[in-house]
Amino acid sequence: MRGSGARLLWLLVLSLAWLGPAWGDSEGLEGKEEDGEVVAEEEEEDEEDDVVSDELKEEDSVLVLHEHNFARALSEFRLLLVEFYAPWCGHCQRLAPEFAQAAATLRNGSEAVRLGKVDATAQVGLSTEFGINAYPTLKLFRDGNRTHPLAYTGRMDANGIVRWMQRRAGPSATLLQDTDTAAAFISAQDMVVVGFFKDLKGEAAQAFYEAAGEVVDVAFGVTEADELFEAYGLSVDTVCLFKKFDEGRTDFPVDPARGLDAAELTRLLRVHSLELVMEFSNETSSRIFGAKIPHHMLLFLNKSVEEQLALRDDFRKAASNFRGEVLFVVVDVDGYGATVLPFFGLTPADAPTLRFIKMENNRKYQMDEEAFSATAVRDFVQAVLDGKVKPHLLSEEPPEDWDTRPVKVLVGKTFEQVAFDETKNVFVKFYAPWCAHCKEMAAAWEELGERYKDHEDIVIAEIDATANELENITISGYPTLHYFPAGPGRKMIEYRSTRDVETFSKFLENGGTLPEEPPVVTKTPENSTGTEELSPSGTAEARDEL
Repeated sequence: MRGSGARLLWLLVLSLAWLGPAWGDSEGLEGKEEDGEVVAEEEEEDEEDDVVSDELKEEDSVLVLHEHNFARALSEFRLLLVEFYAPWCGHCQRLAPEFAQAAATLRNGSEAVRLGKVDATAQVGLSTEFGINAYPTLKLFRDGNRTHPLAYTGRMDANGIVRWMQRRAGPSATLLQDTDTAAAFISAQDMVVVGFFKDLKGEAAQAFYEAAGEVVDVAFGVTEADELFEAYGLSVDTVCLFKKFDEGRTDFPVDPARGLDAAELTRLLRVHSLELVMEFSNETSSRIFGAKIPHHMLLFLNKSVEEQLALRDDFRKAASNFRGEVLFVVVDVDGYGATVLPFFGLTPADAPTLRFIKMENNRKYQMDEEAFSATAVRDFVQAVLDGKVKPHLLSEEPPEDWDTRPVKVLVGKTFEQVAFDETKNVFVKFYAPWCAHCKEMAAAWEELGERYKDHEDIVIAEIDATANELENITISGYPTLHYFPAGPGRKMIEYRSTRDVETFSKFLENGGTLPEEPPVVTKTPENSTGTEELSPSGTAEARDEL
């Protein structure tokens, strides 16, 4: 599955750097020769029996499912979360121990809730039936319903999987019947959500329960008691978020005409459950990105320097104007945040400094280093939102021999003059140094460069897209290959076919076309700060595409 706009390059890079074990790129499928003479007939018969039988077997508490026992599993377990995986997928391999740990925990808690797995490369029928197009894909089957599985939306770790399943297995909200139980429920935790509804069987209450199933890290309570409406100063259906920080309580009244939308409530709760200013850490990172706030304003500082710590006060004052639209985050350059500094082209010595990032297209904006007042920060953020500030683009320095190699090494500063040279046909690989897919095709790209190094009108090039940013081109997956044909018009053609030298050559010799797959052509605007959304030919997300 390709990344949504929000599935952004910063999220990808940071997840590799600090969200626990990185979901790295998948490793190539390695073929193995089989010696038919040493395979016993008895073993073959046993394997056939295993496949045909509907017996439910386990590996590390996870049910091993296939087309012959899938229906039985659905009939025996009320809630069945199934992972569709590929044996060669690096993301699946990293998920496996977390999935097994969650399976063991849930099995000990209830026999009605189980986890299973399907090798989607071997069980093609099941893979097709459930529309599997990326690995791993997790789907929840409830009460034996095979036709409408629910997509998994929780965190990809053991604790996240357990919480997500437990919220769906039991009551999603605690019933509060009087002021004493409500007060105890609210005071017992740092943050709770309470739904006040006149009718607990009404549509608004049902939407509330649905939202409770998504926001699994927060306790939910619900009531229809008149005394509680009065005690908390309410007269209409309202969802209240109680928290022991910031403003303490946030109310979301139900619109009588529009009702309560579960997705919108989920978004609002995630936004308002965050502190007004978040500190970037291992514990908060999933919440920071899970809220899906479209813009982030970052204050990089050294917490061991008292003068820099004082900057947080004005930063916080500015944040209150942009709740839900811009998330304000403090990053300690001498602590957990040090690993993300290269992504912003920063070093610890650059602190204190401020950066604004648009999550939809990975554009970064640099604020004047001399101005850290609340007014200055507020004005800068608003100017970026209004489109009045140009992005700050990273660029490496070009190597001395960048244009003498068979594969030209481009950087942000040289990209424009090379890619849009009207006398050249330029084929560019956008890569990330840590990307396994990129490494797999590196030899083929070098061979292609050797093949065309003496062609006057063809240039084979590459650019590290994690260290070099382009104003009008956004890369959201690796490797991405683009062909820039000679002539006017600043055309750009995305290559989406097989990554081998012969197919590359065929593409080049035909002027950027392949009979099997017509190219997608886009125009890159010359004087625009906007971006062209491009479809990656391979993703660096936490899932591998088919």
